Parts: sequence; C-alpha cells; structure tokens
Amino acid sequence: MKPVYRKFVLIPGIIVGAAALSIGMSQFRPEQPKRDDEKLDLLVEVLPLEVSTESFRIGSQGTVRPRTQTVLSAEVTGSIVSISPKFVAGGVFGKGEVLMRVDPTNYTVAVDKAEALVKQRQIEYDGARKLLSQGYRAESEFASAAAALASAQAELVSAGRNLERTFIRLPYEGMVLSKDTDIGQFVNPGSQLGVTFATDLAEVRLPLTDLDLAFVDMPNAAEVTETGSVDGPKVKLSAVQKGEHVEWDAQIVRSEGVVDERSRVTYAVAQIADPYHLHSEGTPLPIGTFVAASISGSTVLDVIRIPRTALRGSNQVLIVDDENTIEIRTVDVIRSDNRYAYVSGGVSAGERITTTAIEAPVNGMPVRTAESVAEADGDEQIASRVEED
Repeated sequence: MKPVYRKFVLIPGIIVGAAALSIGMSQFRPEQPKRDDEKLDLLVEVLPLEVSTESFRIGSQGTVRPRTQTVLSAEVTGSIVSISPKFVAGGVFGKGEVLMRVDPTNYTVAVDKAEALVKQRQIEYDGARKLLSQGYRAESEFASAAAALASAQAELVSAGRNLERTFIRLPYEGMVLSKDTDIGQFVNPGSQLGVTFATDLAEVRLPLTDLDLAFVDMPNAAEVTETGSVDGPKVKLSAVQKGEHVEWDAQIVRSEGVVDERSRVTYAVAQIADPYHLHSEGTPLPIGTFVAASISGSTVLDVIRIPRTALRGSNQVLIVDDENTIEIRTVDVIRSDNRYAYVSGGVSAGERITTTAIEAPVNGMPVRTAESVAEADGDEQIASRVEED
C-alpha cells in the first residue's frame, strides 16, 4: 500500500479506536452516589444567661470651674502706684498678699487729720466733764462735747478704713485669671482691676438624666451642711493631657435641685480638692478643662447582663430553646451602655440567647448551634462505624 493511502486509513482508525476504548472504560466506571439537596439551617452562636450583681457607673461630662471667683474692683480713688509681679494671668498668690496699691497719700493725710481732731475733741470732752463735776457747766454742754468726740472717732475709723482699701488683697490663696489694669492707671471706686479665683477647690457641673438619677444616691437639700455641701458619691474624672490619659478623684457634694427646662437634665456638682496640686503630689487639673466623669452608682441584685449587640431594638432578644428554634422575647432593660444591656425580667438564668445577627427572624425558626452540629457529627460517625462492622 502506498504511503499516501496508508495515512488516510491509519488516522481514522486511531480515532475510532480511541472512541471505542473511552466508551468501554465508561461502562466499568462505578456510578457516583446521588446526593439529595439538603438545606441546612442557619448556624448561630448562643450565650447561656447568668444572674449577677452589678455595681453601675454613671457617665457624664463637664467643664472644670472655680468654686470661688472674684472680680477685683477699686474701692477708693487714685493712681496705681505698685503691682505685685504675681498679678499676671496665671500668677499664684497667697492669702492676704498685696497684689497692688493705690496711691495712699490723700488717705494718709486724712488719717492724720482725723487723729488730730480726735485728740482735740478728747481734750474738750475731758474739760467739759471736769467742769460739769464742779458745777460750772451744764449737762447739755457736756453732752455736746461727748458727741463731738464720738464723731471725731468715727471719722478716724473711716479714714483708717479708706487707707486700708488702698491695699488690694484677697482673703484666700488663688490664681489670677485676667489682669485689667496696670501701674500708673487712675481708678475710681468700681473700676475693674482683674479677675481671680481660689485654688483650694474646683467644681464640675455634671448633667444627669432622670434614668441616671435612678442609679445615683444624690444628696438632697435637707442633707446639705453649713458648708453648703455633703459627702456624696465618688467620681472619677478623666481627660487627655499632653497625649496621655489622666484621671483625678472628685466627689459629688450637692445637686442644683432644679431640672433644666431646655435639656430636662439635673445638674450634680462634683468638687475637686487642690486642683492645681499646690499642696499635694499629682497632675494639675487646670480650670476650663473639659473632663469625662464616671460616677459610682448604686448596686443592683439579680440582674442578667447581655451583650448590647444581642439586643434587638430597645427591648427584644432572640431565645434559642431546647429544640433549637427561635423565640422572640421582650425583656425589661433597666440600663444599658456601649457594651452591655442589663435585664431584670423577661428571661431566666440558664436560657440561651443568640448573639448572631439574624436579618428577619420569626418565632419557630429552626437554627443550628455549635453543640447541635457537634452532636450530629458524633451520631454520623457512630452510624458509619456500625455499617462498617
């Protein structure tokens, strides 16, 4: 056979043989078992509920303000002749320390005149009394001399008080907030000289809602002592300073006793002792700092704490019963925060809730849990072993 004819016969023969071989092998291939399409229930995570005792902390915020703040005003007329180097914004001064002085010349002269007048009136009074005792003066003349002496003494007290007012000082240790005058400036009574505040105590007004007040043991007006405060709940203040989280101890000392008409909150006042730590160790808490506050609240028995993410809406949870079906349950939430919700009723200890988000749950919806899956896998392994035996 010629090579050309051989090629035309050989190639179709190879193709036909390969097809026959493929068909023959497929006849001996074992048949794959058919699997029924099984629709698996949703796999969820569950959390068993437990009863606990919770001590709540109430969050709030506010700005640190001085408890005592003074607007300094001149009480006499004159020029400022001296100013303490501490009388600058941020300057710290001691109790009774002279911060500035008004020109005392006129007031010193007034004191000298008043002293001289008192001496003269004293002599006249002594003479009138002596003559009255000898019968040479009338009772009315003696009374007039006594009145003149009393008037002169009063003038001396007034002149001395005006001289004392030329010294500008305060009855507390404090800090200068602002300086509104300087040396050489002429002032009149009422002229503003500056603003100062005491550094012994600072205060923070903390807004609390009606729900917050249910968990805070607030002092009432009848408990306030003569100092205007009472020992209330402890407070932890916090803020970021120089990139670091810093905390300070404080204490609620009173409530303002009224409800704000616009915000419907009640303000509690927390006090901080020695905020600048002038007499103690610690990080200063400057006036004007915005702080977060954590207030020690009341302790509640027999509550159930659940993750906040497990709460649907405001008061619903998804219960997984013993048959692994869903039950939508309404619960009594007494308080919640960013992490947890605290429940006092509607569920019991030992019940299970799902923490998995379910888009459209309905009552009776079947689900799978890790426990049920593990049990099912165990049953399958036992069945397969029985079949093998």
